[in-house]
Amino acid sequence: MPESSATSAPAGNAWPLCVDLDGTLVKSDTLFDAVCQFLRKRPTQFWKLPLWAAGGRARLKTEVARSAPLDVPSLPYNAELLRYLQAQRKQGRTLYLATGADGALAERVAAHLGIFAGVLASDGVTNLTRVKKLASLKARFGAFDYIGNARADLPLLANAHEAMLANPTRGLRLALRMHKIPIAQTFWDKRPMSRTLLKAIRVHQWAKNILVALPLLLSHHLRGGTIAAVVAAFFCFSFMASANYLVNDLLDIESDRRHPVKRFRPFAAGDLSVSGGIALAGLLAVASVALLPLLSREFALWLGLYIVSTAAYSFYLKRIAVVDVLLLSGLYTLRMLAGGAATGTEISHWLASFSSFLFLSLAMVKRFSELENLRERGGKSTHGRGYLVADLEQIRAFGTTSAYAAVVVFSLYISRQDVTALYKHASRLWLIVPLLLYWLNRVWLLASRGQLDDDPVIFAMRDRVSLAVGAAVLGTAILAL
Repeated sequence: MPESSATSAPAGNAWPLCVDLDGTLVKSDTLFDAVCQFLRKRPTQFWKLPLWAAGGRARLKTEVARSAPLDVPSLPYNAELLRYLQAQRKQGRTLYLATGADGALAERVAAHLGIFAGVLASDGVTNLTRVKKLASLKARFGAFDYIGNARADLPLLANAHEAMLANPTRGLRLALRMHKIPIAQTFWDKRPMSRTLLKAIRVHQWAKNILVALPLLLSHHLRGGTIAAVVAAFFCFSFMASANYLVNDLLDIESDRRHPVKRFRPFAAGDLSVSGGIALAGLLAVASVALLPLLSREFALWLGLYIVSTAAYSFYLKRIAVVDVLLLSGLYTLRMLAGGAATGTEISHWLASFSSFLFLSLAMVKRFSELENLRERGGKSTHGRGYLVADLEQIRAFGTTSAYAAVVVFSLYISRQDVTALYKHASRLWLIVPLLLYWLNRVWLLASRGQLDDDPVIFAMRDRVSLAVGAAVLGTAILAL
């Protein structure tokens, strides 16, 4: 078991304070974080994981840590506990990092924080947890204080001179009450679980799935059966989309932690565990599949294409410049095709063309906004993406051209003679053209100023001006009927 240069316990009544790493000093589990990092970087080598695990958990930790090293400064440290440890160190307390994590990672954490006198950790052969960790601490110190968070820490807490907790699990709290083990102090640093879950599944993103209803609305053939099919299609897509967001965020843990905004996402911030995220994604996927018997086979095929496309995006395509935005924009059109399949509504080439250009522009403006904000921070390239700050003007050209192409397609559509079959006052639809031009130009203007910090679709849902423009477009369409 690797240990840094030994420092004898201080004289006097202060026992050495030993601190666990995973779930305690760091809010997440570094092994699971590294596995996610490994799968994102080397998805074709996933078969190595069971082979390493067959050699024992200690070997798995070492191999994963070596193959997918985590960025130590960006780990989600327990802020309250870290402040306490820093204060204890200033008062002369001797601190040790005692963890079941891989020794090389633990040494890097200790070096980064600069508060630990030594490190005791797993070494590729011995998995330093539970009674093995207890035996190691007793042999090294005799008596010690300990801070942990999970049931695996129960033997150490029971034998510690003073036991403390950091974000303790429910199972550990029950075990402590059962064994009547006194706890001196608890350090909490987590958001409420209800808020965390809602943020993780991104309920606000479900607004995008309203697109499944668009073909039916534009066909003007609303009936009870088709409305029920649209509702089922909406929730089927929403559940599957949320499962995809969870998987995508799991794979992006490392890159999200380096982003000024995304580092607050539940997995990156350590507020939701990887295992919990996998279970939640599974439940959402099952809920989505359970709705399929209520929908057509064609809808199931479109949903299957959505799953394959988003999986390809999460594992690889997001890193290829231009391909990523083409795929993202295509997924919006795919939602409408799925909605048409669910209700038996044919989608016109005009609608498909308009949506393709419109959503390509919005995907471009999202990438442009990210790069603009990166440029203001002095960065040069996006982490985990294929773009450079030098690409800003080219992306602006791509995006604005696509925006105007969408308006041109819409203008050509409302000029057709067959539009009068759907709208008695089709000429009034021309009022929508300046509204589209205004909104698209405004979005790009805000992005150029560095004032667009969110997905443009979500921005439109929160922005008063965008909501007013949307209401004006809807009102104009109603007046044209």
